Amino acid sequence: MTHIITSLCLRDGGCIEVCPVDCIITGTPIKEWPWMYIDPDSCIDCGACVPECPYEAIFIEDEVPDAYEAAGGEYISRVGLDGHYEATDHYDEAVVLDCVKKLEEGEIVDLTDDIQPNYDFFTDGPGYD
Repeated sequence: MTHIITSLCLRDGGCIEVCPVDCIITGTPIKEWPWMYIDPDSCIDCGACVPECPYEAIFIEDEVPDAYEAAGGEYISRVGLDGHYEATDHYDEAVVLDCVKKLEEGEIVDLTDDIQPNYDFFTDGPGYD
């Protein structure tokens, strides 16, 4: 079992700072891997990353919601979306994403679709490279 970062992630980076085993990696290239990823083989399930995420994007794998109901105004970031997002992260660095969608109040999103990309990033993707 591991923690999963979902497409609610907007690359803040605070989660990386608090991880005691350095298992959280920023996805690159950004168009293919738009959020942060947790190495399932290194994660010790301490949960330190969960309260650090300002977007509430991190879940225990078995608790990733299949019917996440948006409060409205939050974004999802997924390959294939074409919305634009700009902000600053935990380190006051610019974050620019061109693969987002702003969610409407009451919109339902299946975040379980985000589980497999966390595994793929470390098997088929760039992982620690």
